[in-house]
Amino acid sequence: MTQTAAKISEPQPLRALERANEIRLARAQIKRRIALGEVSAAEVILECPAAAKSWSVGELLMSQRRWGTKRCRKFLSRSSIVETKQVGTLTDRQRQLLAGSLQSSEVGEIELVA
Repeated sequence: MTQTAAKISEPQPLRALERANEIRLARAQIKRRIALGEVSAAEVILECPAAAKSWSVGELLMSQRRWGTKRCRKFLSRSSIVETKQVGTLTDRQRQLLAGSLQSSEVGEIELVA
């Protein structure tokens, strides 16, 4: 209870910076987990953790291995979703569509590699 009281007495800009830092660190951790293959971008889109709510879909997709701007734009244009759209503002239908497309593209990549 004393921690809450201490946080409230801090100036608002400091609390905002602290919160922004927490979100940046959480996103960096999600990016690392995606790059290592521990979690897929489709899972992040479906589960939408708090740190990913204000994250743009384009940035999330580009955190995957071998995904650049061009591939991201091409992929999202098929779903009629702009790359700057935030993950938290996606509708359930859009989430399902993106996750399904990502999972099917992952299966296609695995077949090409094998």
